[in-house]
Amino acid sequence: MTAESPKYRAPALDKGLDILELLAKAVTPLTIAEISEGVGRSRSEIFRMLQVLEDRDYISRPGGEGAYSITPRLFRLGMEQPPVKSLVETALPVMHKLAEEVEQSCHLVVPSKEQIVVIARVDPPGEIGLVVRVGHRRPMSRSASGHVLLAWQDDETRERWFKTMIAHEPDLRRRPIETAIDEIRQAGIATIPSQVVDGVTDLSAPVIEHDRAVCAMTIPFIERRGSSVNMTTARHLLMNAAKRVSHMLAHGQMKEG
Repeated sequence: MTAESPKYRAPALDKGLDILELLAKAVTPLTIAEISEGVGRSRSEIFRMLQVLEDRDYISRPGGEGAYSITPRLFRLGMEQPPVKSLVETALPVMHKLAEEVEQSCHLVVPSKEQIVVIARVDPPGEIGLVVRVGHRRPMSRSASGHVLLAWQDDETRERWFKTMIAHEPDLRRRPIETAIDEIRQAGIATIPSQVVDGVTDLSAPVIEHDRAVCAMTIPFIERRGSSVNMTTARHLLMNAAKRVSHMLAHGQMKEG
């Protein structure tokens, strides 16, 4: 046993976690052969594990086919954590009011290693709007929400996040991101053309707790003919909504104390 090896081993748990981590990164469902190759274990080693994970609803075979994909079960378990649950329950009423005011959808984003993940959303009140699904992930370096989260962290946390991002994106150019987050911090909000959808501008503002951003509230803003809400108004309403949630979180902590 090397110095880097864990003190105790749980082979069955290792196999299960390897499978879940592999499927979590997969873009499409994987066959048993692909899973076997991906985790470096024989089919016979993983076959029973796949059955157990499927029975427990951690993985599934879409349409009853032979390929497996991960289910939202792990995400739902994470959402039951008290800090996350409290954040979502606090933010959702404010987000519903914001969506009505701006006539657009909005969503809530938290950091997850080198990525951001959407943990809540409110659909637009009308028939037209861009909706980002809950559970959607994107590199922190390539999103307005990620830049907002970076902008409102202490130096130590930001440095740690950059190291994680660079480990996953060796060609990442750090200087332009640092310049962007400095500008976002001064403006109090991010206004960045979407890197995914043409004609959409991502507006994102921080929800602050203990002087750091615990999440970002984001509107994928679409300019629409006949709408009474322009981007300037939407930015103002979004900043107010994020500040309101920040105040509610602080007020709730004060009451509990």
